[in-house]
Amino acid sequence: MSFRFTVSLLAVTASLSVITAASASRAEEGMWTFDNFPMQAVNERYGTRIDQAWLDRVRNASVRIQGCSASLVSPEGLVLTNHHCIVGCVQDLSDARNDYVKTGFMPGTREEERQCPGQTAEILTGITDVTDRMLGAGAGLDGAAFVQARGAEQQAIQQENCGDDVKLTCQVISFFRGGQYKLYKFRKYEDVRLAFAPEFQAAFFGGDPDNFNFPRYALDFGLLRIYEDGKPVETPDHLVWNASAPTEGEPVFVAGNPGSTSRLLSISQLERLRDQVQPLNLIQMSELRGRMTQYSFTDEEAARVAVDPIFGLENSFKATYGQQQALLDPAFMQIKRDEEARIRAGVAGDPALVERIGDPWADLERVQSRASELYLPYRQLEASAGGGSTLYQYARAIVRASKERAKPASERRPGNSDADLAALGRRLAAEAPISNDLEQIGLTFWLSKTREYLTVDNADLQRLLGRESPEALAQRLVEGSDLASPAHRAAMLALTPEELASSGDPMIELVLRNDDAAQALRAGWESGVSGPTARAAEKLAQARFAVLGPNQYPDATFSLRLSYGSIQGWTHRGTQVPAFTYMGGLYDRATGAQPFVLAEQFAAREGDVNKQTVYNFVSTNDIIGGNSGSPVINAAGEVIGAAFDGNIHSLGGAFGYDGALNRTVTVSTAAITESLRSVYRQPRLLQELGVQ
Repeated sequence: MSFRFTVSLLAVTASLSVITAASASRAEEGMWTFDNFPMQAVNERYGTRIDQAWLDRVRNASVRIQGCSASLVSPEGLVLTNHHCIVGCVQDLSDARNDYVKTGFMPGTREEERQCPGQTAEILTGITDVTDRMLGAGAGLDGAAFVQARGAEQQAIQQENCGDDVKLTCQVISFFRGGQYKLYKFRKYEDVRLAFAPEFQAAFFGGDPDNFNFPRYALDFGLLRIYEDGKPVETPDHLVWNASAPTEGEPVFVAGNPGSTSRLLSISQLERLRDQVQPLNLIQMSELRGRMTQYSFTDEEAARVAVDPIFGLENSFKATYGQQQALLDPAFMQIKRDEEARIRAGVAGDPALVERIGDPWADLERVQSRASELYLPYRQLEASAGGGSTLYQYARAIVRASKERAKPASERRPGNSDADLAALGRRLAAEAPISNDLEQIGLTFWLSKTREYLTVDNADLQRLLGRESPEALAQRLVEGSDLASPAHRAAMLALTPEELASSGDPMIELVLRNDDAAQALRAGWESGVSGPTARAAEKLAQARFAVLGPNQYPDATFSLRLSYGSIQGWTHRGTQVPAFTYMGGLYDRATGAQPFVLAEQFAAREGDVNKQTVYNFVSTNDIIGGNSGSPVINAAGEVIGAAFDGNIHSLGGAFGYDGALNRTVTVSTAAITESLRSVYRQPRLLQELGVQ
């Protein structure tokens, strides 16, 4: 979902403080895997008839795209998702003369649909339990050796099941933070084209004041199409489009790929997150946002190219800020402590279990101490190296691929098989515009903050900067590198490490100067943090299963999940918030000043719009970032909307769920249909969706 919201600390703490372990309001909690969905409980609660065939149909129509979710909605490969999930593609296809972000992208024919650079679409085709193999691979090992053995086994499983087939993706996913491992096999499509996008002002009406709030009046949808061999893919397993108005109280389901939750973390992990990781992230995102915003004011072109990066920064900043408020709330943290104490007490009462798992909570406390020491240099030189620079990421991918390719296949790091390297080559060949100005801003910021945090006397920093200032080095790198050219990237990818060292590309040279230190920091992190954490988390999972039983949902891992709920408003401090908004409310809310300016075509065709059409609605579904674009589905298996946000009370959703207040915000298919019919005049798309 889009983490774009205005934070109210009082609202957050009021929401979080009511969460209790046995609360009836948590009945709809859970982002369930498709192989462990509680069908019987759901059917008994709602009177639905969900069965395996229903689940299979929904799974086959669910699509994973970069960072978001989506769904097939026609037999000809048409894909529904959110506008904010595809705005990067819209911007990549735009230029100074054709600003499709502003005007919308509305091709008259399929032949005019344009490929989104680097975009892929994946559909889950199978799930296989590989827990025994993965747990066995790490038996008797610790630290970096443990991480390497697990990674090698993961790579082997993926290779055995997908080989070098470019049309497949195999991913071994850890669930319950190491308690289970499943192989997810996907059908992959690398030709994904933009089929329709509304005006940005329609999709993002209300801006920050409305974000993560409700009522909402946002047309946050976009349409893609998957192609293969130059033709639209035939997709008979699609969701039926239902353009009717949804009704309050009806059961609804959200199928998507929630990105990451931390509901199973120990208290010591949450405390380090609160005290070290989140504050640093907030400081850096806030400062970078200021630099980007200042740049956007310089001229119209700067404003155009900066809109998506600023949009992303705003989302990330507000998500992190909201999560931090949850961690700072004493009542919420006490609930988490009580939950942990309950499991620890259950373990203590089972001597055999204590003998088997020891004290993983104490193990994690020791790991946090080590992580605190390693975090800053690891973050600056490895985890966040490059400051978001696309050119730096290209260069690092090329350098590391060259190093791994020189090794025997059995000794390579996970993610560097021949198939992986071939896929990297295809990604590097994708044509995408790069703004030199934004590249310089990101690199300058990263280099200056690294100097600030590591200090000028740090040997790794001195090797990185030499005698140049961050500003001068960033300018030289961007102006001197040819990595913006796909042909140059392909040529670099074919070189050996020795050839790269003499290539003369300054960005490649910078990465080579930093890479030994960065890889050493990564190895130290794996030895001191990742490995011990995985070991302890595996034991924590055993504790949870032993005390709470097996009928649980795992933390989110950007893997396909299904949540259930119903369309409901909510009441907070005596104020009742309705479940629906209507298209007429858009015009009532418009003021003529940003961010409440009507999109041009909505303003021009006001008289044609059915203002009684349901626009946005809320439901009790449990979702998190990554669910953006997820289809919202009724009990008949029909799509009735696309989830695009949560309300303000769901800010702590990374750590807990409150069914009384947490809500998913959805743009209805009724509103999408009305906009395609009366505002954007798209009879071709309406016919494909099965409506007139």
